[in-house]
Amino acid sequence: QVALVESGGGSVEAGGSLRLSCAASGYRIRPYCMAWFRQAPGKEREGVASVGSDGTTLYIDSVQGRFTVSKDNDKNTLILQMNSLKPEDTAMYYCARQARPGICGFSWFRAVNHDYWGQGIQVTVSS
Repeated sequence: QVALVESGGGSVEAGGSLRLSCAASGYRIRPYCMAWFRQAPGKEREGVASVGSDGTTLYIDSVQGRFTVSKDNDKNTLILQMNSLKPEDTAMYYCARQARPGICGFSWFRAVNHDYWGQGIQVTVSS
C-alpha cells in the first residue's frame, strides 16, 4: 500500500528556513518523478518543485534560488529545503508522486498527473 507522510512544517519569521520531509512507503521513490505542491487559502494548488528519476530538478520562478528539492533514496524520502522564506510562501504543502515512472515531464506542475499524495503540512511565514 502506497503512502506519503510529510513532516517538518511549522511557523517561522520571514527570512528563516524550514526543511520538509516526505517519507514514502509501499514503493521506491528512485524511479519516479516526485513533486512538492502547495495551496494557500482561496488559491489553487500549485506545483513548487520536482525531482525526477534522473535527479533533474525543476522549480517555479518564485522559489528558484531559495528552495532545494532532493531525494534521499536510502531513506526513501523526498526533501524540500526552504530558505529565505517569505510571507507569500505560507500554505499547506503536499508531496506527490507522478503517476508514471521516469523523468519529470513538461507538465510536472499539474496536479492531475500525480496519483498519490501526502496529507499535507502547514507552513506559516510571518512578516
